[in-house]
Amino acid sequence: MPASRLHLVRHGEVHNPARVLYGRLPDYHLSRAGRAMAAAAADHVAELDRPVAALYASPLERTQESAGPFTERFGLVPELDLRLIEPTNVFEGTQMKRSLMNPLNWWHLRQPSLPSWGEPYTSIAERMLGIMGEAWDAVDGGDVVMVSHQAPIWITHLRVAGLPLRHDPRTRRCALSSVTSFERVGDVWREVAYAEPAATGGAVDVGAV
Repeated sequence: MPASRLHLVRHGEVHNPARVLYGRLPDYHLSRAGRAMAAAAADHVAELDRPVAALYASPLERTQESAGPFTERFGLVPELDLRLIEPTNVFEGTQMKRSLMNPLNWWHLRQPSLPSWGEPYTSIAERMLGIMGEAWDAVDGGDVVMVSHQAPIWITHLRVAGLPLRHDPRTRRCALSSVTSFERVGDVWREVAYAEPAATGGAVDVGAV
């Protein structure tokens, strides 16, 4: 039988004092608070008292580190999959506020519905639903946990809800170490729960585009 529930978990806070849009850049690790957030997410899933059969993570450091508490809780080694990774972004490696002050960069904002600054929203949705479907069918019962990033999780939420993929990134309901849960009946996904188990009020780095 397939999985029972699939949880998309966002990584914890990253140590990023320069406030850089790090995207897919290497060597961006969880802050001390971020490690506590990741542990809170794993505690939340454990408290659901549901068997967890598989653990996946994006290959970036911050998601692998956020998967660590799940390994400790459930004894699972995360399978790394590129489809869970942060989208590409032309502003990667820059400070967004400074970049947006430069008129030369405004061209990248010309078509937010795609978005014109990075990977198309449709591409994000397709790769996320692709790995979710494969993982759902690969286990013999139990839940699946996938540690990913804000944009892929929010785009998945919009696609499953049948909402337009175009959105203002500042309005995403996807807090650090939040858990967005889905079930699939036949070929139809539905969102069944959303939780914010981690204390994020003092977070400095809360995410970006």
